Amino acid sequence: MTHTYNITGMTCGNCVAKAKSQLLMLGDVTEADVQLTAPQATITMQKHIPVATLQNALRKAGSYTITEADGGMHHAVATDEKASWFATYKPILLIGAFITGITLLIETTSGAFNWESWMQNFMAAFFLVFSFFKMLDLKGFAESYSTYDIVAKTWMGWGYIYAFIELLLGIAFLIRFNPFVTNAVTLAVMTISIIGVLQTVLNNRKIKCACLGAVFNLPMSTVTIIEDGLMIAMSAVMLLKLI
Repeated sequence: MTHTYNITGMTCGNCVAKAKSQLLMLGDVTEADVQLTAPQATITMQKHIPVATLQNALRKAGSYTITEADGGMHHAVATDEKASWFATYKPILLIGAFITGITLLIETTSGAFNWESWMQNFMAAFFLVFSFFKMLDLKGFAESYSTYDIVAKTWMGWGYIYAFIELLLGIAFLIRFNPFVTNAVTLAVMTISIIGVLQTVLNNRKIKCACLGAVFNLPMSTVTIIEDGLMIAMSAVMLLKLI
């Protein structure tokens, strides 16, 4: 069931992120869309949660007050019609296919196929493309990222920095800058990133994935785990070859 509530006391994006994070920590909440402009929260829950319980959760985030919308009337949102798996993940699947196809084409037309060279080109394209989408709405990405990343939960500024780290890693792989340092940083950053993703998926929390920034509404799932895991695996393989 999905209900809409009014929230007062929020003044900035950081307030939104903190309020959303606390609501998602409630066991029966599967999704929470908190808006500053309304300001409202649309909460999807497995079973009805009393307003008092929601209020107690928000107190941990700040001096926010939550009330039922329109004088106590719940507004259920129809959720029967769900998009197919392919339709939901079409953006990230197409991006992955384009990156894979183009980098394979580059490598096959350059002469002798070299797997290490292909992986470096793949990772360069991956980080450049994904950082681009994050920077289209840097604030929106940082707010979404802070709902599940273990570092961004504590300091939302990490979301802003993370987008530029991806950009720099993409450039580093593209120009073949110090392969050991580049792969070591990639391994460290992506390992930290995947922890929050694993926690979210294993706890069945239905929240938005920030991998493509705030441009697409992609739910967090095993697709995100595969995405981060692939970068970890590639960087680890190349590091082992360098040792």
